[in-house]
Amino acid sequence: MKVSLYAFAVLLLSATTGNAQKLVDPGKVAPEYREAAEKRRAEQIKQQECARKADTEKISRRDRTAFVIHCLESAGN
Repeated sequence: MKVSLYAFAVLLLSATTGNAQKLVDPGKVAPEYREAAEKRRAEQIKQQECARKADTEKISRRDRTAFVIHCLESAGN
């Protein structure tokens, strides 16, 4: 019983610590995929900026998705 409880605790802790998506590093991908990696990194940076803006403006969790989508659309234009 103790072993299964310990295993469950380890799984729970590992699941909660690895949720963030890392920024793509274009220098670490094959040359033929570098352009796509640069585009992905730019998109990730935009998403992070909009998320920070939502945090700064204290947007509620319920409205956060709509706020970030709107922010990304306005940044793209």
